Formats: sequence, C-alpha cells, structure tokens
Amino acid sequence: MSTARALVVAAPSSGSGKTTVATGLMAALSRRGTRVAPFKIGPDYIDPGYHTLAAGRPGRNLDVVLQSADRLAPLARHGARDADVAVVEGVMGLFDGRIADGAGSTAQVAATLGAPVVLIVDVRGQSRSLAALLHGFRSFDDSVQVAGVILNRVGSDRHAQVCRAAAEEVGLPVLGAVPRRAELAVPSRHLGLVTAAEHGSAATAAVDAMAALVAEHVDLDAVLALARPLPDGPVWDPAAELGTDPVPGRPVVALAGGPAFGFGYAEHAELLTAAGADVVTFDPLRDPALPAGTAALVLPGGFPEEHVGALGDNAPLRAQVAALAASGAPVHAECGGLLYLCRDLDGTPMCGVLDASAGMTPRLTLGYRDAVAVSASPLFAAGERAGAHEFHRCAVTPRAGAAPAWAWRGGEPEGYVDARVHASFLHTHPAGVPGAVARFVAAARAGAPAALA
Repeated sequence: MSTARALVVAAPSSGSGKTTVATGLMAALSRRGTRVAPFKIGPDYIDPGYHTLAAGRPGRNLDVVLQSADRLAPLARHGARDADVAVVEGVMGLFDGRIADGAGSTAQVAATLGAPVVLIVDVRGQSRSLAALLHGFRSFDDSVQVAGVILNRVGSDRHAQVCRAAAEEVGLPVLGAVPRRAELAVPSRHLGLVTAAEHGSAATAAVDAMAALVAEHVDLDAVLALARPLPDGPVWDPAAELGTDPVPGRPVVALAGGPAFGFGYAEHAELLTAAGADVVTFDPLRDPALPAGTAALVLPGGFPEEHVGALGDNAPLRAQVAALAASGAPVHAECGGLLYLCRDLDGTPMCGVLDASAGMTPRLTLGYRDAVAVSASPLFAAGERAGAHEFHRCAVTPRAGAAPAWAWRGGEPEGYVDARVHASFLHTHPAGVPGAVARFVAAARAGAPAALA
C-alpha cells in the first residue's frame, strides 16, 4: 500500500505556465531529497517525458476516459510506491475535460484522489481582480479543494505585493511568486512541446532552469505541507489486472522507442511483461535490426515525420519490419507507428506493410473517441469497445485495401486490420484495455516465427 501524499498542480486555463511550474516543482523537490512520483492528467505523452527527467522515475498518466474512474486511485498508488509525494500536473483549465460531458477534468481527478489543488495563475494584467478569479475557482465545486496559489509571470515586486493582498482577501495562501522568464520557453511544435527524448541535453537544461526558478521563488515546504495522503485501497497490479497466470514460453515483444516513437505509457511494458512477454526496446532511428527472437512488434506514436530521413535511410530495419509482418507475427501500431508502416511518409520510403501513403496536412484532428473494434485482430475481438484518443496532423490514403480497425459515432471507419497487423491513429491506454495486451502476447506466443538473427 502506498503511503505517499498527493497534490495537484492546476490552472484556470491552458497557457498559464503550469507545466513549467509543475516540472520545476518536481525537480526542485527531488533535488533536495524528496521522492517525487510524477503524474500528468489526460492522454498527453510529452509532459511526462519532462517529468521523468525532473523526478528520476517514470512519468505516468491519469485519464478517466482512457483508464476508467475506478482505476485512477489504484494506478496512482501503483505509480507512487516508495515515493514521498505524488505531484500531479493537470490538463487545460481546472474544470475542463471532454467537451461533451467534462469527463477527465483535473477537478474530477483531484476529487477522486482527495488531493488538494495548487492553482497556478498567470497574473499578467491583473491585480485585485485576482481575488474574484480565486473566489470563483475555490467555490465552484465543493468536491475540489483549492488550497493555495502560485503567482506566475509576476512583473515586479509591487505587482507581487498587490496580488498577494488579493489572494489574502479570499483566504488563499500564496505559495510563491514566479517572475517572467522568457528563456524557459521550450520549443514547440504542431502538437505541443518537443519531446524530451528529441530535445536531448536542451531538455535537461530546461528542466534544470525550471527547478532553479521554482526553488528560488516558491516555498517548497509550504507546498509539501498541503499534500494529503492518497486514499486507502487496492494498488494497481498488472498481473492481477490480467486475471490469469501467463502460459509458459516467453515470446520477445519488440517495443519501438527513441526520439521518433516516444509516445508510450509505462504501464504498457509492465502489462506485456505480466502477460508473459520479454519486452525488448529498440530505436528505429539507430538500430539496423529488430531484437533477436522478435515474435511481435509494438510501434507507439511519436513524431516520425520529424525524423523521416533517418527512418527512410534505415533500409535494413524497414525490410525486417515488413518481413516480420508478412510472416504473420502480430504488429500493433498507433498513430506515428501507423505512418511508419505505410509505403511512404511525405515521399520518403517507409516499411510498406500497408498499401497506403502517409503525409502531413494543415488540419489538426483531436479528441476522445468512444471506439468500437470493427474487425477481429490480435488485440481486440470485433465489437469490443475502448476509450481512445486521437491527435495528429496526418492523413493516410487510400483508406481501402484492408479491413478497418475502429468505428465511432460521428466518424468514418478508421485504421487497418490486415492479417495480424492492427494499425490506427487512435491511442488507447493499456491499463484501460488489459485484455488487449493479454490477447496480443497470446498471439505472439501462438504464432511466433523463427528467431530473427
């Protein structure tokens, strides 16, 4: 059972600086000896990479839509094992969630965990009006405890003093006043921050700067004092989640990673291992061959379009991926992984597993999907349902040529199921669909080809 305490870092809206402050808080606490378990609310893959650098342990996600509300607290206790405090970064504004019903909001997760909220407020252009804003956020929902505020992008000592007075009017303690620091901006891309894996040493330098800024301008002891114990209850366990003992014989599941395929969840490898697989990671940018003995392949999302030249140049690996799929081995590809399986990406040759061409477009596709599996695959039986998330600026054409993977209300059938290949733009969270992971490993064990040298 986890004995960690928890707090949630939230904001009135996106763009308030909560990622900078949350990441800096994780790093500043870690560097003074506090064991921090980092979390991000929602399906975001990018912030957890920076959280991992900050805390020195895997950043994890908490998502009501993808994991279910019942799993949130057990997953939090799992991720916070051996930690002193869980620092949970929110998503968007405190009460913003899925547009249709608000599910998955930071407020919902904070209430589920019984965790107090530290509100990060961008106070540019504000003085006493801050009191009204804080009053509204504090009183809007009785199930959510807004326990303190950190003033962000403060313009001067006088500005900080006036804003502190405004917070005092509504009885909220000010835990820090962070000045404007343009040099902390991390380069952004069409979907958000550049991933930590891609940004390399610059990402480490950015986290260092965030830590120094927060340590200088935030009262870390006061923040820690607000944290409350996670609620008692079961701890998520991948083996127990699967419900059965794995069959003898451990197939090798190759899991792509590195700068081009960094959109993975920590629980995925944990579930694959619990289901009886030996998980071996590899980097399609650098490794000329799949891991020896590969019986199944997982290609997560990422930004392959930013590394298209290097992926195209690695012709030996592309040929091995095509040969593995042709052998009947199960292949699971999400979003960026789907692009890699196409004939080409923006004209550069890819693996050619799918008879389709991928390219970037100016249109952003974004949103949660209540998806139904259209075709039986190594992951899902036809008719199974899953919470999923889609976000990309890509198109794959033609759509015909293989059975579709998914359908949902208001959307056209999407993705590809071809033999034992399941490829789609949709992301699922493995902890939300553990049966799919078990099915995938069983398919690898049943149909594993001869070991690849």
